Amino acid sequence: MATKTAESTERLEELGEDILEDIKKGKNPTFSTLVRSRSNIIFDQKEGYLKLGKTKEERSFLNYSQSKRFMQTVAIASKCHKFVKENLHTTIRGLFYQLKYSLGEDIDENIFSEQSESNPLIEDLEVALELKRENLNLNANRKGVLAGNMKVMDTFGNERLEIDCSKQGRSGWAIPSDVDNDIDFVDVKAKYVLVVEKDALWQRLNEDGLWKKENFILITPQGQAARGTRRIIRKLANMGLPVYVFTDSDAWGWYIYWTIKTGSINLAYIGKDVATPEAKFIGVTMSDLDKYDFLNKMTINASEVDLKRAQEMLNYSWINKSPEWVVELERMIKSKKKLEQDALQGPRLTFVDDYIKDKIKRKDFLP
Repeated sequence: MATKTAESTERLEELGEDILEDIKKGKNPTFSTLVRSRSNIIFDQKEGYLKLGKTKEERSFLNYSQSKRFMQTVAIASKCHKFVKENLHTTIRGLFYQLKYSLGEDIDENIFSEQSESNPLIEDLEVALELKRENLNLNANRKGVLAGNMKVMDTFGNERLEIDCSKQGRSGWAIPSDVDNDIDFVDVKAKYVLVVEKDALWQRLNEDGLWKKENFILITPQGQAARGTRRIIRKLANMGLPVYVFTDSDAWGWYIYWTIKTGSINLAYIGKDVATPEAKFIGVTMSDLDKYDFLNKMTINASEVDLKRAQEMLNYSWINKSPEWVVELERMIKSKKKLEQDALQGPRLTFVDDYIKDKIKRKDFLP
């Protein structure tokens, strides 16, 4: 049995045994986990990522207001134990349907009626057991594409496959949600990692073969980065590769960067595993308007939602500690303008290649 499978099984069984022990002793069975509300999320200045504080919450079976959530949590743990033992995987949606059944013939109520009930309890289990959901054989939707000089050794079923990420053509390698279990990254020969926000730009750079000419790993999270994509960025950074992020010059693009760099509020409970504090931002920036005159004709009016989101970001301590980022955000708010990375294709389609090479060569980054 694989080590991680054994670890998951052991921790799930320990949870069940603790509950049974309480029952045998006539005690009220309880389940304890760290609070995942914003009030218990802190930014670790030294490590550079968001993580949970130490405040805990406890659920007990014999508490009327807590008994249903306690029962639901145990039901999820039981199903995950079954998945791990059988070496079968499903999505969090699949888990919901596994548990969407009546509590009994004479009870007109299901264990779960909506997936919004089960999702947060999965996260509670992750925190309490100190396991990622992938170790509970729960996968999320795949999102993200990669190309570059590296190989992936993927053990799937009873077969071990070698995937050459430099020979995936126009499609690239689709990043799975679980990049930790039964998968290894080998023969990585790139100089750095470039993460571009949009799939359209990834395709543009892939067609140009820029990652081949400059020897880097080209990744697109296709918008906000999913867990699997954040994990692979972290793992490549662990190999010593610098990470550069390239997004739109607006609050949404910038937030994509910050979730890659510091993790996110929603995933603070696994912040260390999904954050890459050493990542640098190469653009697009509002200051690019001063360096590339043609971009002044490419700006777009920022909406009220854009401006509100930018103002919220200014209030985050992990962002406003950087004077450069304060200048960027305040400039957008004041001008009420934003800039898309696609605008760099204005002069010619390959201009974006020169922009990226120039920014990296001059180390023209934002922290």
